[in-house]
Amino acid sequence: MELEALQAVVSDVEALGASMAVISPQLEKFSKQVAKINNLTFHVLCDSGNRVASEFGLAFALPDDLRKLYADFGIDLERFNGDDSWTLPIPGRFILDRQGIIISADCNPDYTIRPEPESSVTILRSGK
Repeated sequence: MELEALQAVVSDVEALGASMAVISPQLEKFSKQVAKINNLTFHVLCDSGNRVASEFGLAFALPDDLRKLYADFGIDLERFNGDDSWTLPIPGRFILDRQGIIISADCNPDYTIRPEPESSVTILRSGK
């Protein structure tokens, strides 16, 4: 999704009285750089060591062949995440009501299948 379209979704979410946040295992200093470079207007939170993702059963360790592939592409998870666990969270979207109850959850172990941000607005409008 292009940045302008994402910012439009953020505006729609906020117009409905909600807020949006992204949770990443990246160290805060790297997440802040990404947020600044891309002018993100929502919170980017750090799940150090994928602790929260692990508690929800949403973290997985990369197998050795993927570790090598990441290294070949110059992706240094140890540096960006600040640990040597080589774990990543399963991408997902969770919508909570004002009482903190999850009213919608969407995650898939196949990282290429991700919920469309626009569908968050639809869910918020429907209240379900």
